[in-house]
Amino acid sequence: MKSETEVRLGIMGGTFDPIHYGHLVAAEAARAAFELDNVLFVPNRLPPHKKDYPVSEPKHRYLMAVLATITNPYFDVSRIELDRDGISYTIDTLRALRQVYGSTAKLHFISGADAILDLLSWKDVDELLALCYFIAATRPGYQLSDQLLKLQKKYPNRVFRVEVPALAISSTGIRCRVREGKPIKYLLPEPVEYYIYKHGLYSLKK
Repeated sequence: MKSETEVRLGIMGGTFDPIHYGHLVAAEAARAAFELDNVLFVPNRLPPHKKDYPVSEPKHRYLMAVLATITNPYFDVSRIELDRDGISYTIDTLRALRQVYGSTAKLHFISGADAILDLLSWKDVDELLALCYFIAATRPGYQLSDQLLKLQKKYPNRVFRVEVPALAISSTGIRCRVREGKPIKYLLPEPVEYYIYKHGLYSLKK
């Protein structure tokens, strides 16, 4: 059992342009599997890895994340990276969250397995793995790559995985569908769909 002062916090960082059911399902699966008290969605301001498309304004991505998570009492959205100047490095966010939640908090960073495979290229990776655990979200039947197995071996009890239902949904695919005039209903929460159309996000007419 966890102590009264121990907080088990999930952290899901990303561009969320837009947030969709794939993000939400992965976060809920990790919350249940690792008995997390809450999952904090952290939209980044300037992603460390350059995107091949113009990223939507931070205010839009933040509000879409709020709309998507508002009905889940275990989900919250943080502006910690949006309100910080410069590139949104995960290490800076974890240092800040450690100050907020204290030294006894158990931090768990949730991401897709593909992103976790690039973990060794992240800034200050050794400190990252000392500050928190990493959870790689995978599809059922996903074959662990040699790279992920090596990562788990190098950092025992710091890198884990959780299986989530296979949802062939991506932010890239949603943006493409909007540009092509195709429906996006049931790929993301309805309020987020309304928000995208109301503000003309991802349209070629912008």
